[in-house]
Amino acid sequence: MTRKSPDPVDVHVGSRVRLRRMLIGMSQEKLGEALDLTFQQVQKYEKGANRIGAGRLYRIAQLLGVPVQFFFDDAPGEAASVRGFSESDPAPMVMDFMHTAESVHLNRAFAGIKDPMVRKRLIDLARAVAGQDGQADA
Repeated sequence: MTRKSPDPVDVHVGSRVRLRRMLIGMSQEKLGEALDLTFQQVQKYEKGANRIGAGRLYRIAQLLGVPVQFFFDDAPGEAASVRGFSESDPAPMVMDFMHTAESVHLNRAFAGIKDPMVRKRLIDLARAVAGQDGQADA
């Protein structure tokens, strides 16, 4: 018996649940308690292994403080805008990074830096380490 792979939209929705949950600092356990689920069930939702029903997704949106549409933004199969001769869209790479724990930790730490000059220098340092010296903001 072959195991069916998760639907890409279910994986995307689950990753958006995880992203938002992490951004607000909520554990899988807390979300599970609020939904009357185990944290393992929340993990399966976040991995896309289990599909989230409409009513439960609506409740998750309420608990996480976002509209339901948040979970479908940039979903696979969404109509892409026509780019013509412009450079390729960097959004998929950025969104992949935004769904990581490292991104959440980095964003929280960066947001805690009050001095704008320190923030700018940190951006310059990151660009230098990445080999992007002097590149303008996109």
